[in-house]
Amino acid sequence: MRRNWILGQSYLNLCLLFMVFVYTCVSQDQVRGGLYNTFTVSSFTYGKTVLKPYEWRYMRVDLPTWFSSMSLALESDVNIDLKRIRNASDLSLPMICIREGSPPLPDVYNTSLTGLEINYISNGLFSGNLSLQTVEKCYPMQNNISLMLTNDQISPGTWYFGLFNGIGPIRTQSKMINRGPTCSFSGNISVEGCPTSTMLGKFCNQTVDMLLCTESYSLIESVPVNNSYGKPAKTVVSCRNANEIACHEDHGLRVYSLDVIGIAEQLIITASNISFNQTRPSNGTGRSVLMYYARHGAMPLETLHDFSGDISIGPLVINSPKIGRWYIAIQPVVVSNNSTGNQNISSKVCYLLEWQVIQCPMDKAGFNCTSERYMLRTVLRKNPSLPFESYYLPITGKVSPDSANFPLEPLLSNFSSGGNNGDAWTFFLLDIPSGAAGGNVHIRLNSDANINYEIYAKYGGFPSLNSWDYYYTNSTTNSNGSMFFKLYDSDPDGISLYILYARGGTWGFGLRQIRFNSTSQTTMSMSLERCPQKCSSHGSCQSVLDASGLTLYSYCNCDRNHGGFDCGIELVSHRGHIRQSIFLIASNAAAVLPAYLALRQKAFAEWVIFTCSGISSGLYHACDVGTWCALSFHVLQFLDFWLSFMAVVSTFVYLATISEASKRTIHTVVAILTALMAETGPTRPSNIVIVMAIGALGLLIGLLIELCARYRSFSISTEFHLNLLDRWETLKRWTHRLIKTLVKRFRWGFILAGFMALAMAAISWKLESTESYWIWHSLWHLSIYTSSFLFICGKAKPASCEAERSPDGNYELTRQNSYREGEQSGER
Repeated sequence: MRRNWILGQSYLNLCLLFMVFVYTCVSQDQVRGGLYNTFTVSSFTYGKTVLKPYEWRYMRVDLPTWFSSMSLALESDVNIDLKRIRNASDLSLPMICIREGSPPLPDVYNTSLTGLEINYISNGLFSGNLSLQTVEKCYPMQNNISLMLTNDQISPGTWYFGLFNGIGPIRTQSKMINRGPTCSFSGNISVEGCPTSTMLGKFCNQTVDMLLCTESYSLIESVPVNNSYGKPAKTVVSCRNANEIACHEDHGLRVYSLDVIGIAEQLIITASNISFNQTRPSNGTGRSVLMYYARHGAMPLETLHDFSGDISIGPLVINSPKIGRWYIAIQPVVVSNNSTGNQNISSKVCYLLEWQVIQCPMDKAGFNCTSERYMLRTVLRKNPSLPFESYYLPITGKVSPDSANFPLEPLLSNFSSGGNNGDAWTFFLLDIPSGAAGGNVHIRLNSDANINYEIYAKYGGFPSLNSWDYYYTNSTTNSNGSMFFKLYDSDPDGISLYILYARGGTWGFGLRQIRFNSTSQTTMSMSLERCPQKCSSHGSCQSVLDASGLTLYSYCNCDRNHGGFDCGIELVSHRGHIRQSIFLIASNAAAVLPAYLALRQKAFAEWVIFTCSGISSGLYHACDVGTWCALSFHVLQFLDFWLSFMAVVSTFVYLATISEASKRTIHTVVAILTALMAETGPTRPSNIVIVMAIGALGLLIGLLIELCARYRSFSISTEFHLNLLDRWETLKRWTHRLIKTLVKRFRWGFILAGFMALAMAAISWKLESTESYWIWHSLWHLSIYTSSFLFICGKAKPASCEAERSPDGNYELTRQNSYREGEQSGER
């Protein structure tokens, strides 16, 4: 019985453990999927990436329409104290920038310089309505960044995060050496999605009803417009909710989605057959409303939406709606007349939802479809130097397709049939490939008279006076406050402007004619270019992929004297160029001092090293300042740093009087070590310490070799007797002779001065910055060669006047053996 009881108890325990295990697994599964009803769409991990001064990286994340949340986790070695930031124009700070659709470009600002927000990036910054202007901001980097943005905060599509280790005009300046602090980051970006497109919300717990036109309620009709032409002008698609009457109660939020496929003039949503059933307040003063909240691309909220109102009073009307998915949330609300807020009162409402999409004919747009509309076709340039370079021409027989510049007058809308203000609009549509989000749209107007046009641009639809992303009115009234709008020429007879890093998709451009001039001749051109202004002829256009390898973007690699995103800012004037050239190139003439002294003392190896070091450094900096490049940058930089390291170490080795065979051995080892340093990390600040340590080690080895050669006949057995007193006296005499030899070996005044010059070189290396590089690096040249000269001067000849140079080039005493014999006899 007892055995059966034990077996039963064990069986019961196993069952309990199994149930706990199953419960735990189910609970975790509910947390991961069942409860939150989400799954991981994508996850991208970025390993540790080091950003040198003024370097940057872009990270791209794609959010599908059914995503629920996006998480960003970044770790860096940057910890910025917000209290120490002087102002929003501090360009040297590591910062993070964010933008939808294309990479951020923070240092293009004309008005607010950087757009830097003196606040850390957080989820709360995305609680308001976002537009192309409001997200063009940057935030200081911090040690840990953790963002979790849901689909009610940001819209689906492509988002870019840019990490910059300093911005400003010098970011694109061609520099062989960048001085300043480096920073590193690593992190992960993951996207969670809902299992179906009919679910929405952070936890995919909000049902979304698709507004689809069923065949029984679809009606396509032509609506005539009372205009001077008397032609049909509009096409209306009328639809009803496929689920007929919709009912919900107790302030329940119901969300609908509607896809706008093409360019539409108007979107109208109406609620009919509305019936309320509610419990009124005790004072009987409440009223029922049916609130709507509409938003493009993301779930609308009461505090976050594009449009709102009471749909029971009037319909929702959206003029020129953007292409894509619209979300409309409808919520019944009972408002009390005695309070400012809404009452939580039980209510039920039923309604029938209807909507209309009003479209103009393919060649018309604007107010009452009276404006001309043209689709622009892409024409690839012949033999483009970079991908995605093209220009656009209108698809019409009114202009010739042979030139990128097309006349504007044959395409203009009739001025008498303009909008409410009596002006005339002409619209253009163009598509930008999604992979070319790093391209720039270039718009030019040239006229033989004063230009009387205004330009408006909008992503995903046609612009208007009340809805636009970028605009140009005149040289003082335009979108120049945006980092992605750049105005170059604004003359009375010519306009040249760029939309920088235009996002991929459909763009609408509106040309507003504000005055009628029948005699003017105006030409227009629209093109997609990789680098604006062709880098102002002061640099080369470089194309690279972002960190994810999905987007090709371009930037200008400017010359030594210019900078800025388009190389249009002169950083070094002609006089400054001459001054920097003299300092950086002529300072290498100091190599003549140690080279001449080494040649005079017949130290040919050192003479070759000093001479080649001075010449290679002069050539390197001649290329650095933009004077002349004899070889490639990498070769010149390697030769400069390698020979400079060799010059320092060879000077130390020269201080030891050793044979040429020993010296060649040490030089070979040193050459290999310094070549590795010059190849892997020549500009590291620790190189000064490493080179001096290698030189000191070479000197120590040389001295040991010399001592071993000089006292090789020294016999321990004869010098050290069993008598402790004699042994101590012998040790003292040997140490005294060693110190005396070292004192006489060097001229210590020169040696101390040489170490002071080396210290000055280390200080100059430390104080170098991108702005003051030319002066401190010149002092570094002078200090290095001066220290070598002083060290060579600090090496004294042997003390005996009968000293002679042996065939191997070393000083030896002709009476060395007799000197040792006399010394030994004196000891006896």
